Amino acid sequence: MKQKIDMINGPILSRVLVFAIPLMASNVLQLLFNAVDIVVVGRFAGHTSLAAVGSTTSIVNLFTNLLIGMSVGVNVLVARFLGQGGQDRQISKVLHTSLFVALAGGVVLGGAGFAASPAVLRWMDSPADTYPLTLLYLRIYFCGTPFVMFYNYGAAALRARGDTRRPLVYLTVSGVVNLVLNLIFVIALHMKVEGVALATVISQLLSAYLVLRCLKKGDGPLHFSWGELRAPDWWSFRAIARVGIPAGVQGCLFSLSNVVIQGAINSYGSVVMAGSSASINVESFLNAAMNAFHHACQTFISQNVGAGRQERIGPILRRCLGCQLGVGAALGALIYLLRFQLIGLYNTDPAVIAVGAQRLAVLVAPYLLLGMVDVLTGAVRGCGAALAPVIINLLGTCGLRLVWISVLDTAVYGVEYVYLCYPVTWTVVTVCLTVCYIHLRQKQKKEGLAPC
Repeated sequence: MKQKIDMINGPILSRVLVFAIPLMASNVLQLLFNAVDIVVVGRFAGHTSLAAVGSTTSIVNLFTNLLIGMSVGVNVLVARFLGQGGQDRQISKVLHTSLFVALAGGVVLGGAGFAASPAVLRWMDSPADTYPLTLLYLRIYFCGTPFVMFYNYGAAALRARGDTRRPLVYLTVSGVVNLVLNLIFVIALHMKVEGVALATVISQLLSAYLVLRCLKKGDGPLHFSWGELRAPDWWSFRAIARVGIPAGVQGCLFSLSNVVIQGAINSYGSVVMAGSSASINVESFLNAAMNAFHHACQTFISQNVGAGRQERIGPILRRCLGCQLGVGAALGALIYLLRFQLIGLYNTDPAVIAVGAQRLAVLVAPYLLLGMVDVLTGAVRGCGAALAPVIINLLGTCGLRLVWISVLDTAVYGVEYVYLCYPVTWTVVTVCLTVCYIHLRQKQKKEGLAPC
């Protein structure tokens, strides 16, 4: 109970910060799994290994985002039941059903990713000098998919009641283990991409175990029991899926467009791949910091929808947007000023550093728009409209990016023209989501906001 935050009464800003700051730190630590992999192979195994590991992000997300997106449904549903009160048994059913989906789905998707990796790499025109290394890394990584899913679903349930601190502790522990194992496998044992992949899978197993241990020791509605895991509740599954599947589809659409973009980047060669991979990793820390306010907005609004507190929805969104813009502007300015030094952490090749710094110079400032997209998406989902963000992102993100890449001749135009498709699509989606949210709120005010 000490970890619980009252989201439906009292001041909003201070409680949003109490919720978001540990989550922000958790997001950053989770990214360190991949960042440590990239830094270690880039510094000790060369730019080919850096390109191989760094180029896997969009492929991994393509296979895992659908199931990870389902955890959004867990967060929204548990938060609404907590807002209503007196729903302990239903919360328990949601928890056990979601963890069943996490484990079963993780096995299925991990197997699919393992089997399909060669075809996807050929589709992306992976260069011959990186193909074997990339394939090896992907296949080892996909063996850990069930652990990734279990952690994300368990953490989503804890976040629904405001507990963002314990997931931070668990990721700190597993992140340290990941770092130590990377150094042992790559430097001491002279392994390459297989070493960092094994270290990542082991650390993911540890984080999943720590979340499981937390849930088993809990004595409230979020208490986990292996006996109840064997009998998933189909009403809970359908309720989770109504919110989670659209969120997962949206994540897959992002990933699909990013796979196409990565294919375009691959055509410029392994040096550009390495520089872009390092830049993507730096950008992901900026995105992770702002994304904490997406989860805060979604969770706070979901609880207030459950409690029928319509008057708090607008203030929650405004405060989350303000925090996101402040954090994004400060961190983005720091990244821009230190862009050459940051890329240099990943690889010392001057050509790689120049390519990575160029990408950061183009994209860091527009990243504020991506933060706004995330917060607005959380607000719309929290209000109960799960499908609208998917449609907007299908047309405004996936569609526009695919058209952009299809008409861009990479033999004529430099890679910076590939990067420009990001801010263009973020602008379009921000405008569309703003209009969608305003329309939704006007409709709710007119009809009245009934608790779910």
